[in-house]
Amino acid sequence: MTEEACPWEPPLAGTEAEHLLGALDRLRTTFRWKADNLDSTGLRTRIGASSMTIGGLLKHLSRAEDQMFTTKLSGAPMNAPWDTTDWDSDADWDFTSAAADTPGALYALWDATIARSRATLTAALANGGLDQLVWLTWPDGRHASLRRLVCDLIEEYGRHTGHADLLREAVDGRVGEDPPAGWRPSPLK
Repeated sequence: MTEEACPWEPPLAGTEAEHLLGALDRLRTTFRWKADNLDSTGLRTRIGASSMTIGGLLKHLSRAEDQMFTTKLSGAPMNAPWDTTDWDSDADWDFTSAAADTPGALYALWDATIARSRATLTAALANGGLDQLVWLTWPDGRHASLRRLVCDLIEEYGRHTGHADLLREAVDGRVGEDPPAGWRPSPLK
């Protein structure tokens, strides 16, 4: 397996930052593969009693990325579409509103968010590394580190990639731990 065929594979022996970013990118890629190339029906498929959908997960993880690398990192306000949402009337708006979005809009939102997050995280690492304190504070005034934000996002993707595993299998039977070698996201529709 070559790095060109599987660029999401974490390093075999790298620095802490390389391993954490590698783990995050592997989860991002696996999630995107699980979500890839679905039509509206596939993106809205639910299983059991859960209201969760792959479309909702695409939008929710876009919000999680944006929140992690704007508000929590620097205190900057969230951008569209999050900045005009009435979260008090629908705390799950990212999940619930996805049913009204086209597949192209959901994939474009997630893909653009990931590109922005990667650039922001790369800049933050260059400007202080994982040990730097970020804007996010606990009630007692202590600040979280950038390492904590990255670990929290890895946890978020781990949880929701598992959900996407189940949902995608229900849609069309796609199973597997990693994308096949050479996989790239399908062109937006």
